[in-house]
Amino acid sequence: MTETAPDPALFKDRSKFPTAVIEKLGVHPSDFQETFCRIPTGGKTDHRHRAAGVLLPLLFRESLPGGRGEFVFQLIKRSSSVPQPGDLSLPGGMLHPFLDRILRSILIHGPFPILSGKARTYALQQQAPTFRMITLFLTNALRESWEEIRLSPARVRFLGPLPTYSLTLFRRTIFPLVGFVGNPSFPRLNREVEKIIEIPLSSFYREDLFGSYRIDASDSTGHRSLQYPCLIHRDSDGAQEVLWGATFNIIISFLGIVMDYSLLDWRNGPIIRRSLHPDYLTGRPPS
Repeated sequence: MTETAPDPALFKDRSKFPTAVIEKLGVHPSDFQETFCRIPTGGKTDHRHRAAGVLLPLLFRESLPGGRGEFVFQLIKRSSSVPQPGDLSLPGGMLHPFLDRILRSILIHGPFPILSGKARTYALQQQAPTFRMITLFLTNALRESWEEIRLSPARVRFLGPLPTYSLTLFRRTIFPLVGFVGNPSFPRLNREVEKIIEIPLSSFYREDLFGSYRIDASDSTGHRSLQYPCLIHRDSDGAQEVLWGATFNIIISFLGIVMDYSLLDWRNGPIIRRSLHPDYLTGRPPS
């Protein structure tokens, strides 16, 4: 296997890379408030309950196979008891307007605030409504991360928000935020999570790891085949894991903002085929 681009040195620098992320995300315009206000409300229907905060956790692993320490994305593999079983995703979930607003006050103004340093300065430079949305969805993402993998908010250093992302099939809007997990503890998974997957950031600079994710699906118009770019990752247990869809695109957006990254050629890579189970969108009950 060959690398098509040099491995960025920042990915191997435990102190400099989080600072670089804060600086890049801090000056990138946030669309949280604008997007949230566009979500339809009215009458008996309020679609804002379909807004979801997710965390993009960055961890520094001291040693990885074939090299010295570097940063990784910590993702979850969804279990068969939830929608999109088997997909890799970011920890997080639906906004709970009442609970998350209460927790936001505690986490923002309590003895262990979730905002500090230069990231806090950049957040406070936003207009007040945008600052409220960023901190609300940060609270939302941290609450869900605690529920799913027992990631303590005290271990997360907020680095900045990413652009929102809309899911058409689920009529859901994702509000992603980046956090550096210092001194990570051993995760404890709830029923929604099958396992933790850690993907080195340098993997996105290897063209040999990219391919096409081809999905065979059926709808009212008949059978059709859909094709998406994907990253093919070999996990520590030897299993092949495929990153595609929303999580893939959020990570590409992150790398684009922070590293001026452009997606590598994926159309000539391996083709991974998948037929969607009829209850892919709803999840299967545990057996």
